[in-house]
Amino acid sequence: MSFVTRNTYYFDNPGPANTGDAARFAVERAKELGVRSIVVASTTGASALEFEKAMKGSGLSLVVVTHVVGFAEPGVWQFSEENAATLRANGAKIVVGTHVLSGLERTFSRSAKVGGGSRTEAVAEALRRVVAVGLKVAVECTLIAADQGAIPVDEEVVAVGGTASGADTVCVIRPSHTSAFFDLQVREIVAMPRNR
Repeated sequence: MSFVTRNTYYFDNPGPANTGDAARFAVERAKELGVRSIVVASTTGASALEFEKAMKGSGLSLVVVTHVVGFAEPGVWQFSEENAATLRANGAKIVVGTHVLSGLERTFSRSAKVGGGSRTEAVAEALRRVVAVGLKVAVECTLIAADQGAIPVDEEVVAVGGTASGADTVCVIRPSHTSAFFDLQVREIVAMPRNR
C-alpha cells in the first residue's frame, strides 16, 4: 500500500477552548507513530499543564517552550513559577528561548529608523497565512527546542501551537536546528482551526 489513512481534526474556531482536545489528539498521533516527544508552546504554563495531564502514564516526553524574560514586559517572565515547578516535578523539560522567526528582526522591521520586512518574518507570515497561526508557533518552538538540545533532530516530534492563547494546532515535524532551517519538515497536520 502506498498510503495510510489517518484522522485530521478541524476546530470551528481558534483558541484555548481547544486545548484539551488538542492534547488528546497529540497523544493519540504520537502513539500511532511511535513518536517519543511532544513539544508544546505555553506562555504561562496553563496549556502545558493540560498536556501533562493528558500524557500521564503514556511514556511520552513533554517539552514545553516558552517566551524569554522580557518578551511582554522588561524583566518579567510570564511563565508561572508554580506551573514550572509542577511541570518539572512531573518530568517535563521547560525551554526558554527567543523567537527564531522574529527575534532581533522584529526590532528592525518595527523601527521608524530602519523599517521594512525581513526574510525571516516573511517565513513566519507564510506559515501563519497558509495553514494557521499555530503552525508558525509549532515550527518555531520545534526549532527552539532543537537548538537547546531538548529534542533530537533525527526523530519526528508532535508539535503544538496556538492562536494567541491555548493550543489549537497539532502537527508532526521532523526537527532541525535553526541554522539548518530548510531541513525541517512539517510532515502532518493533525489538527487546526478552520476559522482564523
